[in-house]
Amino acid sequence: MSVATRRVFLSLGSNIGDRAAHLAQAVDSLPDVVAVSPTYETDPVGGPEQGPYLNLVVELATAIEPRDLLAICHRIESNAERVREERWGPRTLDIDVVWVEGIRSDDPALTLPHPRWMERRFVLAPLRDLAPELVSERDLQLADGTVRRVDSPDD
Repeated sequence: MSVATRRVFLSLGSNIGDRAAHLAQAVDSLPDVVAVSPTYETDPVGGPEQGPYLNLVVELATAIEPRDLLAICHRIESNAERVREERWGPRTLDIDVVWVEGIRSDDPALTLPHPRWMERRFVLAPLRDLAPELVSERDLQLADGTVRRVDSPDD
């Protein structure tokens, strides 16, 4: 008996240390990756004064349950020596489960879709690259923050 896979989008960001390496290692550690967006350099939204982020979105096709996927994301963040001292503070790696096909959840541990995904240009710009049907041009224009596409070394 096969387990149905769902389309899932994760948002990844880093603004401490070798940002590109943190993101690349995280992508390599994720299961069931089917696509990775271009990388964007973005100004921080909210939180304390801090340096710019590199952000991207990863698409998965997975049968992993959302809470189990969140646990995997937390382990990957820990492996990148993520420290959770200050809300919206600088970090080596941040991975958010943004959207899971067919699932809505108001669970405080994992709200789906992510409660602020439509407010953040650093999520919407790379997500639009992978799933334009989820993010309109108007959504992108109304979102907070600035983004600048960064050419990857592979381009």
